[in-house]
Amino acid sequence: MSVRVLHVLDHSIPLHSGYTFRTLSLLREQRKLGWETHHLTSPKHGDGLAAKDKTDDLEQTVDGWHFHRTPVPVGKKTLPGLGEMRLMKQLEARLQTVAEQLRPQIIHAHSPVLNVLPALKVGRRLGIPVVYEVRAFWEDAAVDHGTTHEGSLRYRMTRAMETHALKRVDHVFTICEGLRKDIVARGIAADKVTVIPNAVDIDSFEPGGQADLTLKAQLGLSDCTVLGFIGSFYAYEGLDLLLDALPQILAQRPDVRVLLVGGGPQDAALKAQAARLGVQDKVIFTGRVPHAEVTRYYDLVDVLVYPRHSMRLTELVTPLKPLEAMAQGRVLVASDVGGHHELIRDGQTGYLFKADSVKSLEQVVLRVLGESQQWADIRTQGRHFVETERNWAASVANYVQPYTRLLAGR
Repeated sequence: MSVRVLHVLDHSIPLHSGYTFRTLSLLREQRKLGWETHHLTSPKHGDGLAAKDKTDDLEQTVDGWHFHRTPVPVGKKTLPGLGEMRLMKQLEARLQTVAEQLRPQIIHAHSPVLNVLPALKVGRRLGIPVVYEVRAFWEDAAVDHGTTHEGSLRYRMTRAMETHALKRVDHVFTICEGLRKDIVARGIAADKVTVIPNAVDIDSFEPGGQADLTLKAQLGLSDCTVLGFIGSFYAYEGLDLLLDALPQILAQRPDVRVLLVGGGPQDAALKAQAARLGVQDKVIFTGRVPHAEVTRYYDLVDVLVYPRHSMRLTELVTPLKPLEAMAQGRVLVASDVGGHHELIRDGQTGYLFKADSVKSLEQVVLRVLGESQQWADIRTQGRHFVETERNWAASVANYVQPYTRLLAGR
């Protein structure tokens, strides 16, 4: 089957995020199927760029991938809600131009809902089927960012926008069972919803190598047992729980250190928390490191910790990082939120602790550190899981049947 598809994205490379990494993996596999993919980013892509990366070009090629860009609206910020309307209007106009030029057979809009509503308007005008890929719900992301709270007027209005879009698109894709169940519960026919699970490109990951002893010494980690987290410091990641658990872990394992690689909105709060707990000399904040250097830091970590808080976002959405850790043959401990439950088999591919429980986190970490003789089996089983069940080729194959039905319908 040959298909020409236009993907409408929130943002893309050169920005680095779980969103952009998933996007590239999907595009690579669709291209392997012989499909022609085109790519348009929303105005929010430009907002996310550093000044040195800004471009006024309406088209840009990054690492061999060609993107159509949407200019950032000019002018002052407006009242709540009006800014989003401006973004959607801007995207709609740009999408109309690009779609008329490319004449795609399918418009494939990815989260957030701000992308799919303009796509629906353009698709209806041009007679092009529109599909919506839900990676997370906009209302739940807003709760985590602190811009609203669950049940507020804004939350309910945003949820209504999501449901409105879900009912009007020609097909819905999503990343996990938690989101699929929520979408079906909104009155969407089950056969209209397909899961494209998060996965890994297994060929891009090698089992962890030997620690760089020079780097380890530079960070003050020589002769230490290292608990680590590598990623963005968002509130929902639960890194505050890890720091709260650290004093009791140190009481039994004084050789333990926590390595936090990355940055984000919680950076300052976490540093202040470490100082308040008196463990600032046991927690190493590296700041963000170049993507090419990340593996060197992974190799310093004995046990990766993903202590996500329990909330709608984390209960419904599966993350990529635990899969990447398993692909590298890493040992990991994670909270038992729904998103982790879909990925991690407790005691087989990793370890789970009771979400939001500092005591449970302490106990599981100490138990895992005391069972290092089992780590080889955990690493092997984790790697096998992603090789056989969570590879991108198998995941992207799930697009074929819905795409085929839509094209036949035309």
